[in-house]
Amino acid sequence: MQCVARRIVDKHMLHLIKMWLKVPVEERDEKGKKRLTGGKDNDRGTPQGGVISPLLANLYMNRMLKGWRQTGRAEQFRARIVNYADDFVILSRGKAAEALKWTRGVLERLELTLNEKKTSLRDARRERFDFLGYTFGPHYSGRTGREYMGYSPSKKSVSKMKRNVGEHLTPGNNRPWEEVCDRLNQKLRGWKAYFERGSTARAYRALDEYVEERVRHFLRRRHKVSTQGTRRFSMKQVYGPLGVYRLQGPLRAAAS
Repeated sequence: MQCVARRIVDKHMLHLIKMWLKVPVEERDEKGKKRLTGGKDNDRGTPQGGVISPLLANLYMNRMLKGWRQTGRAEQFRARIVNYADDFVILSRGKAAEALKWTRGVLERLELTLNEKKTSLRDARRERFDFLGYTFGPHYSGRTGREYMGYSPSKKSVSKMKRNVGEHLTPGNNRPWEEVCDRLNQKLRGWKAYFERGSTARAYRALDEYVEERVRHFLRRRHKVSTQGTRRFSMKQVYGPLGVYRLQGPLRAAAS
């Protein structure tokens, strides 16, 4: 609330935000039983999933970022800090351990803790690391085999999108194919809009192959086709007349 009060002076708005932080939240435990968290006696944290929670988290995290700037840590650690909400990476030339130690100390004073499972020191010239869905570090050219420093959609991001596609193309989805296809294409275009930078060829190819397979299986089952459906629902059909969006771009006719 002190962080908010530095930016907002309207007492009615401050009272509203305080009420939001104090509101009880109904949750379910691992066994599915309902339980209430938060409430009037709650004095820390924001309601999980609350609309305003990301904004409040950013305001609070800004204290660490402000401390980084004001105390000249960028020069001391020869580093830059890159963050998105509460996820951040510190890029340092030779002083990463010192930067990590400083970060732990500051967060402890803010009564925050690092997620140790996701926190590590990496030599980016030799090791990869994931950040915001991308993998950064050493990559290899598929054409020349040479190593280069780059970034690409992470394996976790590709796997997550595959699950998303699989959950959409289920037997329980009885909508007309046009609607099914439109929604599928929205998902694929949205994913590509974010993952369109860096080395994308391998990720695009893996997802296109998966989508083709899932669409074929979905339509084969819907139309009760006894064969594998590779002729009736071929790649040219899936990414042609059937209208599925292809991450790698439209299929090109083979040269005669």
